[in-house]
Amino acid sequence: MDKGKNIAFVVHSGRKEARACAAQAEAFLERAGYRVTYPRDGARQDVYSMVITFGGDGTLLLGAGEAIACGCPLLGINLGTVGFLTEGEPKNLLSLMTRVLEGDYQTESRGLLRISVNEETESVLALNDAVITRGGFARLIQVDTFVGDEQWDTFTADGIIAATPTGSTGYSLSAGGPVLAPGVEGIVITPVCAHSLRHCPCVVPAASRIRFQLKPEREQRGELQIDGRSRRMLNAGDTVHVTGAGQELKLVRMGDYRFFEVMRRKFLAWSQPEERGAGA
Repeated sequence: MDKGKNIAFVVHSGRKEARACAAQAEAFLERAGYRVTYPRDGARQDVYSMVITFGGDGTLLLGAGEAIACGCPLLGINLGTVGFLTEGEPKNLLSLMTRVLEGDYQTESRGLLRISVNEETESVLALNDAVITRGGFARLIQVDTFVGDEQWDTFTADGIIAATPTGSTGYSLSAGGPVLAPGVEGIVITPVCAHSLRHCPCVVPAASRIRFQLKPEREQRGELQIDGRSRRMLNAGDTVHVTGAGQELKLVRMGDYRFFEVMRRKFLAWSQPEERGAGA
C-alpha cells in the first residue's frame, strides 16, 4: 500500500473490545511504518491507503463515508452482532493486518446511491439506503412516489426506503423487501408499515430517477435518514431525489466472498439467539 502510508480507523466507541482491538492493530501498523489516524475524532489526512472499521455493520457504514471521500478500500473488523458486511474477526487480527500490508486481498465493488432534496445542488452518497420516515412524529406520513416521469403510488406509512443491493439486507429486508445479490444493478423501494391491505416492494433499474414527495396537501413532517443517520427534517411538499450514483465503494475481501453462504450463516445465527452465545 502507498498513499503516504496513512490508514484511517473508525471505531465503535461504545465497545471496549473494539477500542482494544484498534489499539492492537494501531501498534502493529505503526511498527511497520504506517500512520494511523481517527477521522471521526477530528484527525484527518487528505488521502488514505485504506479505511479499517472496528465494530459492526453500523460502524462500517460510518467508515464508508471516509472511504468514498478518498476513493480507498474499506475493511471491516467484526465486533458487532451480525457483521454481514464486515470481513475480518478479532481472533485473526494480526494475520489480517499482515495481509493488508502485503496487499494479499481482493476488493469487491458495491454501488452507491446519490440523494438530494428539492432543487438543491448538494447531494449525499449512500452505501446502504435512503429512508424517508415519520421520525419521532406519531402521525403516519403520505409520500407520493415517482419513478422517472411516472407516479407509482401514494403511500400512507411509517416511511419508505430506497436501498442498494448492499442495503437490501438491512432495514429494507426487515420491512419486507427482497434481497438483491451483489452485482445486481438495481434499487429496492420498500414501504415501511404501509396502512394498506397491499404491500408492494419494487425493484427498479439503478439509473432510475426516483422522487419521494411528502404530499403537499397534507399537514405533515418527516425525516430523511441516510445510511442509518438522520440528515435533515422534511416538511410537506419537500422532495427527496434518489438515483444510482455511478460510483462504487471497494470492500476488502480476504478470499472468495460467497454471498449466500454468508447470508445463511449470519442470518441463521441472528434468528436463533441461543446459537450465538452470551458474548454475541
